[in-house]
Amino acid sequence: MKKSDLPVAIIGGGPVGLAAAAQLAVRGENFVLFESGSSLGTNFLDYGHAKLFSAWRYNMDAAAKELLLKNGFALPDSDTLPFASEIAEEYLQPLGQLPELAPFIHLNSRVHHIQKRGLDKMRDQGREAMPFQVTVENSGQYLHFEAKAVIDATGTWQQPNPLISGGFSSSDDSIHTRLPDILDNDRTVFAGKNVAVVGSGHSAFNSVLDLLELKKEYPGTQITWLLRSKIQNSLFGGGDTDQLAARGELGSKMKQSVTAGVLNIEEESFISQVSRNAFNQLHLTIIQEENQRILGPFDEIIANTGSRPDFSFLREIRYKSDASLESVPAIAPLIDPNIHSCGTVRPHGEKELRQPEKDFYIVGAKSYGRAPTFLLATGYEQVRSIIAYLTGDIEASERVELSLPETGVCSSRPSAFNILNNADSVCC
Repeated sequence: MKKSDLPVAIIGGGPVGLAAAAQLAVRGENFVLFESGSSLGTNFLDYGHAKLFSAWRYNMDAAAKELLLKNGFALPDSDTLPFASEIAEEYLQPLGQLPELAPFIHLNSRVHHIQKRGLDKMRDQGREAMPFQVTVENSGQYLHFEAKAVIDATGTWQQPNPLISGGFSSSDDSIHTRLPDILDNDRTVFAGKNVAVVGSGHSAFNSVLDLLELKKEYPGTQITWLLRSKIQNSLFGGGDTDQLAARGELGSKMKQSVTAGVLNIEEESFISQVSRNAFNQLHLTIIQEENQRILGPFDEIIANTGSRPDFSFLREIRYKSDASLESVPAIAPLIDPNIHSCGTVRPHGEKELRQPEKDFYIVGAKSYGRAPTFLLATGYEQVRSIIAYLTGDIEASERVELSLPETGVCSSRPSAFNILNNADSVCC
């Protein structure tokens, strides 16, 4: 089979991977999609109890909506906030069952290796003419597929950042690296316990605020919040000026809780060790301004420390990632929290996402590497542009067809936050 007749291979059955499939289906192009889980949207089901702060209208791809409507599916109210489980069950799974997509989706199929057929990454001669070869494990068997292009939409959720500074992992049943359901299924795990929450993003905010809610019923619940940075006003977002109201409200609630002094806070904390005492309680050894301290004892630790991309199956593909963020290099300056505090990133597409290996792209949350904030709408614009380019519609690939909601905060010099007496407004 000629290379041009081969399908586009999509890795990952989450929202961005399915959006790429829908975009290809609408254009009448061949594709094959590999999802390692037993169902589409596996990662969203992992934290299904969490409500997103972006409404349905930001969480559905245009081509996907077109296909759902064509097949008689009713779309959810565009202004409501979905739970993560609803993204999987009411959007991704119905989408994957459509006749335009279903025959080309492979579940329980983990991609182990990608290369150019017959070539390692060192060989130049004839490289662009060779198709990609994708090695997939399914039910213990290794299968080989060929593709004319590859879109890596595997995300980062399955690779949480380590709790311990410096990259060492710490395995313990009382260290929760997912997003626990504190107010429901995991209620008894945390009620009345001494809990440490590590992290400074939206997941950590949700964990702290849920624990504070739990504390109303179980006053013995103690909460310590540890973060590696110093608290700045920009950390809490734009409040009322955030165009995603739920995101602004989350930051405002967290800011109020910090100001009210209802939890213990350890800023600029680098965890060097996790240990247990004679009573089997957890202790954290932390370093603050070169001074070492031991915190605890804790009954449970919630590690909301973000996640990182997995590049292990790309060893024979020529790809680049930013040295610090592990993101696609061209978009690193747009998302680097060391440079600015904006949570909103301008739309970008095929040109910014190009890799040294022609027709290979990293998209979605994985394109952001370790950067903490990613909107699905951004990923949908990425794959719309890439699919347009791959199908020869260069003009469409260069267009911007997305307007992102502003966070209400953007500053290259974040203002300080006084925990004891904060009267400063968030910069915007």
